[in-house]
Amino acid sequence: MPKHNPPKLFLSTREAKAPYAAEHASAFLSKDLVNCRFQDARLSRRFQRLVRQLEARLGQSIPLACQDWNNTKAAYRFLSNRRVGEQAILSGHFQATLDRVSAVDGPILILHDTTEFVYYGESAQGLGVLNKGFKGRAESYAIRGVLMHSSLAVTTEGLPLGLTAIKFWSRSKFKGTNALKRSVNPTRVPIEEKESIRWLENLKQSTELLGEAERCVHIGDRESDIYELFCAAEQSGTKFLVRTCVDRLAGDGGHTISAAMRNAKVRATCRIRIRDAKRKMFDATVDIRYQTLQVQPPIGKQKRYPSLTLTVIHAQERRKPTGRAMVDWKLITNLSIRSRKDALEMLTWYAMRWKIETFHKILKSGCKAEASKLRAAERIVNLIAVFCILSWRIFWMTMMNRVAPMAAPTLALTALDMQVLDLLIHDTAPGRRRRTLASYLTKIARLGGYLARAKDPPPGNAVMWRGVSRLTDIELGFVMGAQLVGN
Repeated sequence: MPKHNPPKLFLSTREAKAPYAAEHASAFLSKDLVNCRFQDARLSRRFQRLVRQLEARLGQSIPLACQDWNNTKAAYRFLSNRRVGEQAILSGHFQATLDRVSAVDGPILILHDTTEFVYYGESAQGLGVLNKGFKGRAESYAIRGVLMHSSLAVTTEGLPLGLTAIKFWSRSKFKGTNALKRSVNPTRVPIEEKESIRWLENLKQSTELLGEAERCVHIGDRESDIYELFCAAEQSGTKFLVRTCVDRLAGDGGHTISAAMRNAKVRATCRIRIRDAKRKMFDATVDIRYQTLQVQPPIGKQKRYPSLTLTVIHAQERRKPTGRAMVDWKLITNLSIRSRKDALEMLTWYAMRWKIETFHKILKSGCKAEASKLRAAERIVNLIAVFCILSWRIFWMTMMNRVAPMAAPTLALTALDMQVLDLLIHDTAPGRRRRTLASYLTKIARLGGYLARAKDPPPGNAVMWRGVSRLTDIELGFVMGAQLVGN
């Protein structure tokens, strides 16, 4: 075996990695990277390099991803630069999301949700208090971290098109909601003074970004049951579909929504497939009732906000099942529901809401955003913003395998990707090779541990992010080996 001079071998490694990384980024994430609006072109170049490095070592630490001290130091300086923020990092991604939305037809579902990033051990500067607890009977402790409220655009088939808005913040102090209610009536506090304002801000930012308010349907869980949100959607000319937690006044204010819905007849019975609290799939048969009502604002806000004509949908199981919670969805929307088919479509759209939780799971489990050792909240937020782009890419690949399996593989993969995958994993019937996107994404999943048996469901996000990371390592060795032997 020939001996190689270590400095020359290292040089070959860098030269092999650079063109591969550039090709890989330009093939898939170019629109999400090159259109970022930084104040300095050097920051833009460093950002693109950092994304490629983190993509090549998905879920690993910054030093491992950067491989040497110079690149690691440059990454730290980028993340701590005062001219770098989450909006600048994601500006190119937002523009790319707009392009992808414009390229598809039909309604666009904007999924909204909040998640926490918890950091244990030494507290970084600027981290807020997420919760409090007690060790034993006396010693108290605080759980620290940052909060993120994100808005994800998906098609009605569930294909994620990208983020449309994002907001990070931290709490200087924490006091339980029930304790707050003993000292102040929440309905008397202006929305501008609450954390809940994030729902309105993201709705406004998403609507302005996409520019097609009537085409967007904003979907949220019970935390989004905010009357100001309903009014903001009406003013913007956009649509919403949220799950309620408040029994609001209806009609002339003499009765509530629940009282009105007791007399509503069952319009349909359908079978839905959803996840339980342990993320296991199950089927449930629900009765569907819907009715258009005049909904009144809270008593303390009736001088500030008007009443709205909204449609209420109740989807409930007839009897409580054993071993899990009963399905009891109470939805409210400003969409027009004129038939049983419309009501079933609304339930299908709301069932898409869990996809933003999947996106958050990729951030935490795939990119390992909570494993960061950065010592300042601003740096952590910038790093999470970078991870958002990579997490969306993994999620998009997973769903493309299900939504558009017959698409061309060049939509997501380079020629090198396909060449290496064909060498690593041979088709079962080489004479009838299917060069489709699904066939190559399945090969990537097999690198991550997917068995690809006949009755197996399509590969999930976990095997996809492991497969992508492993494919990156293999391709680097493939390119470097080709250069070393002179091919």
